Amino acid sequence: MRAKWCRAFPGLPEQVAHARHFVAALVAGRGPVDDAALIVSELAANAVRHTLSGAVGGWFLVVVSFGDGLVRIEVVDQGGERVPHLCDATSQEEGGRGLLLIASSAKDWGVKEWPEGRSVWADVAWEGA
Repeated sequence: MRAKWCRAFPGLPEQVAHARHFVAALVAGRGPVDDAALIVSELAANAVRHTLSGAVGGWFLVVVSFGDGLVRIEVVDQGGERVPHLCDATSQEEGGRGLLLIASSAKDWGVKEWPEGRSVWADVAWEGA
């Protein structure tokens, strides 16, 4: 990846919209803004909802990287008990479909574990390659 931007956000639900605007502004004119906004919204919401990032004083980091025909959107969180995974789409649960949306919008996605957290990333094709 050639160019990279990052920004830390407090681990509060209302910060998901700020993360979405941050990514949309970076991707505008270069790639699929709607897909990038959807991806960061889901990843940031998951970080706030399901990890220590949503605890008092928590935070999450959004990293956007451009290169090789892809834009990578990555959200670093403070970790939690559960590892992100695809859920059964036929489940009657209200939630649990965010990663399915990401998998259908992204060229690839994955999870990286860190000593004090993890990052979940997704790659989407961009036009400036």
